[in-house]
Formats: sequence, structure tokens, C-alpha cells
Amino acid sequence: MTTVATSVNRAQNQSAGKVISWKPTAHGITGRTETSYFKISIFTDTIVRIQLSRSEQFFSNPYSVVQSPKETSLKVSEEPEILTLETAELKIVLSKNEWALSFYDQHGNLLNQDDPAFGVSWLGTEVTNYKKLQPNEKFIGLGEKTGGIDRAGQAFTNWNTDYFAYGVNDDPLYMSIPFYIGIHRQRAYGIYFDNTHKTTFNFGASNRRFSYFSAEDGDMDYYFFQGHTVADIISGYTSLTGKMSMPPLWALGFQQCRYSYYPESEVFALANNFRDRDMPADVIYLDIHHMEKYKVFTFDGEKFPDPKAMIEALKAKGFRVVVIMDPGIKVEKDYLPYQEGKDNDLFLKYPDGETYEGQVWPGWCAFPDFTSAKTRQWWAEKMAYYTDAGVDGFWTDMNEPASWGQHTPNLINFDYEGQQVSHRKARNVYGMQMARAAQEGAFKNGKERPFTLTRAGFSGIQRFAAAWTGDNVSSEEHMMAGIRLVNSLGISGVSFAGYDVGGFCGEASKSLFSRWMSIAAFSPLYRAHSMINSNDAEPWAFGEEVEEISKNYLKLRYQMLPLLYAAFHKSSQDGLPLAKSLAIDYSFDENIYDGRFQNQYLFCDSLLVAPVESHKEITKSYLPNGNWYYFYNDQPYHGGQEIYVDTPINYLPVFVKGGSILPLQSPISHTAEKHDGILRLHVYKGEGTSSYLHYEDDGLSLDYKNGDYFKRAIVLDSDRQILRLAKATGNFKSNYDQLNVIFHGFEINKIKSGEKSLPLSSENLAFLREISDFDPLPDNRLPYHEIAGLPSVTLPHYHEEITITFET
Repeated sequence: MTTVATSVNRAQNQSAGKVISWKPTAHGITGRTETSYFKISIFTDTIVRIQLSRSEQFFSNPYSVVQSPKETSLKVSEEPEILTLETAELKIVLSKNEWALSFYDQHGNLLNQDDPAFGVSWLGTEVTNYKKLQPNEKFIGLGEKTGGIDRAGQAFTNWNTDYFAYGVNDDPLYMSIPFYIGIHRQRAYGIYFDNTHKTTFNFGASNRRFSYFSAEDGDMDYYFFQGHTVADIISGYTSLTGKMSMPPLWALGFQQCRYSYYPESEVFALANNFRDRDMPADVIYLDIHHMEKYKVFTFDGEKFPDPKAMIEALKAKGFRVVVIMDPGIKVEKDYLPYQEGKDNDLFLKYPDGETYEGQVWPGWCAFPDFTSAKTRQWWAEKMAYYTDAGVDGFWTDMNEPASWGQHTPNLINFDYEGQQVSHRKARNVYGMQMARAAQEGAFKNGKERPFTLTRAGFSGIQRFAAAWTGDNVSSEEHMMAGIRLVNSLGISGVSFAGYDVGGFCGEASKSLFSRWMSIAAFSPLYRAHSMINSNDAEPWAFGEEVEEISKNYLKLRYQMLPLLYAAFHKSSQDGLPLAKSLAIDYSFDENIYDGRFQNQYLFCDSLLVAPVESHKEITKSYLPNGNWYYFYNDQPYHGGQEIYVDTPINYLPVFVKGGSILPLQSPISHTAEKHDGILRLHVYKGEGTSSYLHYEDDGLSLDYKNGDYFKRAIVLDSDRQILRLAKATGNFKSNYDQLNVIFHGFEINKIKSGEKSLPLSSENLAFLREISDFDPLPDNRLPYHEIAGLPSVTLPHYHEEITITFET
């Protein structure tokens, strides 16, 4: 194609140039510029796709986007110098003299615009979109990225990387999610760059003219999101790339891991310690030493002579087993997975057809090509080895893919759903497709929901797996950085995420482990993990005081299971995270970006967690607008202020948002154990109307997809002092026999249902035990801060609508 020189095609930079022609399509427009072909597709009233290519054929990523364009009331108009596309919510203006887009909301407010000189440009094969920086613009998201919550003034690379003991400001890490949100002038927008090559996002680093995102190769292919709130944009992104499915209930419990627990006697000792010490837990992991010479789809016959019997015995104690799976298949003639891979053409290859081999734990290995449907099906079938033994969860590790030397040759061929591409294009989606194969293999048992945990991933990974933040370090800085990583993953669609409690690399101090256990009780994934050749790092290994602190927060975690489970259901519907950065709900409050407060977050919408390092006995926290209650003693606070909070090692600062409806249950040792049948609804006075959607199902099967659930909306009108419990829907019988409603912040003398007065009682609550002056009490009777005399009412937990009023 002939390139016409323009004023901006100077030296090696080649911009898209002028718009030469265009025509309407079913969902937008398509056309040509001087140097490229373009396509603008309206997916919804708030989501638009922008594509530019130097080829007539547009190349798409087949893995991330699950949504197709919908019918919208699109209006296209033309003037001498611009084309305008309008939906009910969004106006897109295209400059015809030099390709550049400007995005406005329907009120004419500018959201985002291209640099008018450069717009979309190429430097060799590298394609870049330059965007004008807006005044005081903030940038959040990009998934697993270190640093502060606001990305402004920084640049980041997306290239899935095995990074042992990474620093708290290092980049890139294991997972790539090229989606961010821009915030300025009380408005927000989102951009997802759908290109799987190595990409760079520069938010004004080393220049003050523009931000940009670029890819080493491939098309300029991105989606623009408009929303009235940041939450709207995240929901739009997860509608596009998919939402997580409901996890099994046991995956919400505490998970204990080590590199590695073996032989089986050590695994049983671990399980018995949890039960004997009355410390709740649900999951035990088997790391690479469970295998014969690190070969996947094997058990070491000496260390684990009868894995099926071992797993059955653990299940009888309330434990599920998760095994690690690495992609490297040992090159060994008599090793069946290797022979099958060779015979069926399932491995990555050099361009001359020779199998690519790299060194990992088993030695020289071949690597399954998970970008091939045939390979994914084979892997899923091989997983019957584990599922037949009773394994319930799968941990896909080293799937960047990692190998010794950390430099996979770029010329290796990947199938990429029949396209055959190089490592440059396929690396970032390799781990995501391994997790997909693992989930499909786990599904084959046909009875229970799978649990898959992955280290590497790409946009859309939330459909297949939970994520953890890799090989972190036992340090105060890493503890705080992990919180930001999980919160950023939540902004980027990955709701089910966590970090290795205590740190994988190094050894935690007593105080550090205590604080980390308390913080992680308010994390979607609650997993402790430590590496080989380090001291024991189970909660009891640090002494009695740490054990008691850990037990307190473990028990609290299990009391919060009704809240957690309902929050997971909500996230599966709206795509919003459980660990929610304050930038989502308080996007335009400058204080939440302050380095002192950027680690704070909302958990399950109701609890404001204010993490603090373990060596601090007092900290300053920031409470956004609204009213708040200190979780442990109901001390009220007005929002919009900074406060000092005492933070001895057994007190993690947590505040309840006014208007919250917080469901708790009695403590249990594991998720399959029966509670006392009482759902305790803690209702906190706020302003106006607030709501909570209670959700239950069997916690294991897929029957909930066919209506086998219990769902009930609960609405609190704090001003009128009315609580409404809507009629329950679904075919599932609730796990609870009665409701105990406890009122916080209200002065109540009488409670009525219709004209009928209900018996008013009082509750003395104690969430945790006092251990500041440590004196172990095996009967668990001594509470710390008691909240005395709270008004409460007991109700039968039947399906019909209930309205109660409470009078001062």
C-alpha cells in the first residue's frame, strides 16, 4: 500500500494520517486512512471498540472478549472536518484531517482525547496510541502492578514474568491485564488494550505532553468505556471479558500451603494440629514434592503410598486437597504424558518442527501448547489422575511459562487457535489457557465446582481461576504492597485474589505474621505459604500469643462466611471486587490517593480496613464521607476526617460503614461443619436507604444455575427506622432456622411487625478475645471489648416478606 507523507510522518514515526474514505456498518463505521484501515464498533451505549491495522485484515485476540456488539441507537453524522458517532451515553468525534479521536459524555464533557498530532502511530512494527494528559488526571488499574494506587507519572510493561522475591516497585510481574481507568474533572473512563504482545503503558513518565499505550506488534485494538461511576466502568469491562463463576464455599476458608508438606505423615500432623488447636481451616496444599521427581500427574510412591486413602482421611477431617501443576513435561521416554504429547503433536515447537525444550524442576522439559484446543482437551483428560484420587483444587504455577534462564526464544511457534504465531504474541495468554485447561479438567468430575489458582494470566483470567501475587517476601513493605496488588487486581476484574500470608521468601517475625494473618482475614483468598529451607510458618509455630491472635481472626473469618459468600455472588453478577480500593466508591476524594491512606479498602462493601505495619502501635486513618463505627466496640465517627487509632498487634483497624447490614454466623472449624442455625444480622444506622442481598446455595454443586438457591433482599431505611426483608426467591432451603437482628447506633424502645409488637432483647457481643495481657484460656471464655446491651430481635427465617419498624 502506498503511503502518503503528511506533516506528522517525520523520520521513522508514521501516523495513521488523514481519513480517506469511510462507510457505515451494522454496528459503526469502517474506512481507510492514508496509512491504515480502521473500524469503529459500538458494543453498547457505553462501550466502543477502536481498531486500526496496516493490513486489510484485522487480527483479534480470541481469548479475552466474550461479548458481541448489541443493537444500539447509533447516530452517525459528517461535517467537513469531523465524523461524529453518538449513542445514548457517548459521543465520539473523529478528526478527518489527521486521525484523532475525542470521547465525550452526552452532556458534552470531555472524557479522553488523542494527541492531535500523533494519534495512532507506528514505529516499525510498534503501534502506539498517544492520549492528551488531562489536568490532574489520575490512572488506576492495570491489574498486578506494584507501586502506588495512582499510576500517574509512571510507566509499566505487560510481559508475564517469573520474578522470585520481586521488589515492591518492580515491574513486570506474573500477570498482564492491559486495562486502566482514567479519572479527572469528576468524570472517569476506561480503556482496555486488546493486544497480547508485550505492551507498555506510559501515564506521563518522562514527558508532560501525553500518556500512551503501545504494543511491540499487532493491531491497535482497544475498547473505550464510559460510565457514570468507576464501578460502572469495571462492570462494563467484566461484561466484556467475563465474570467469575461462584467458587466452592470451602475455597473461602483458610488455606495452608508450604513448599512442601511431605511425607503424608507430615500432612496428617498438619491437619491434626489445626483441629486439635481449634483453628479453623479448609485447605491443605501439596507442592512439587508430592510428585515423583517433579513429574506432573504422578505421586511419589514413597512419600505418598496411597494418596486416595490419604485424601479420603483428610476429607473426613473437613480438609480439601489442592495440588500444584507445572506445565513442564519431563523429556523421558517411558513417561506417558511425554510420549502422548510427542505422538499427538501437543508441544511447543521451533519453526523447523523440532520440539522446544527448556529446563524446569524435572530437568529438560517439553511444554504443552495450551493455545491449542486439542492440547487443552488432552490436559483436561489427564487430570482424571488427580480427580480420581479425590483432589478438589488445582494450582497452576510456573505458567508464564517459566524456565531456568528466564529467556524463552521468541521464534517458538504457538497454535493460537489455528493462527500459528510466535512467542511474542502468545506468551501473555499461555498461563491463562493453562488455567482454562485445568478448570475444564476439574469440571469433568461433573459434580462439584472446581477451584483453580493461577500465577500467570491475562484479561479474562477471572473466568477460569483465582489469582495470587506470586513469590512475595516476608517484610512489612511486601505486606502492604500485597494489599495494593490485590486491590488493583480487583479494579481489573479479578475479584478472587490474595497473597502469601507471612511471605513466601524469607522468614516473618512474630509481629509481622500476626498482623498479616489479621489483614488477610479480610482478603478474598486467605492462604498462608512459605518456602523450603525456612522455619516452620504455621500459625502455632510463632508461639502462643501469635497462635491466639491468628485463631481470633480465623474464627472471625468463618463468622463472616455469610457476608463473604453473598459478596462473591454479587461479584459474579456485577464484576465488582470484594476487596475494593477506595478509588472505586470515592474516586474524586483526593485524600484516598494520599500515600498514608492508599492501602485502605472496603471489604464486602461494608467494612473499611485500614492496614498498618506490625511495628506501629498507633496510626492515622482516613474515613471518607458518611458515618462509621469502629468494628470492635461501636465507637461512632463522622466521615471526611483523619483520625488516630491505637493499633496494638491484636487490633487491626476496621470500621463498619453506616447503613451496612452485616450477616454473621457462629464460629465453625471448617465450611462443612454445622453452625448453630442462627443468622445474625448486624444493622448499622446510616443515612437514607441501604440494602444487602443475602445469598445461599449448597456451596458445592452447579445446581444454583438452575434455580437451586436462596436469595433475599434486605433493605434498611435508617431515617424512618424500617427494616424490610423481601420474600425469598429460589428453590434452596436456607441453611439458617432463625434470624437474630442486632441494631447498632439506634436507640430503640419498641420493635413492631405491622401492628404486632416483637419481644425486644439485648445482646452483649464479643468478636475477639483479649490477649494484650496474654493468658491462654482453653475454654475461650474471656472476651475483649464487649459491646454491651445492643437492642436485638429474633425472627423466624421463613420465606415470606417481613417489615419491622423500630421506635425510639
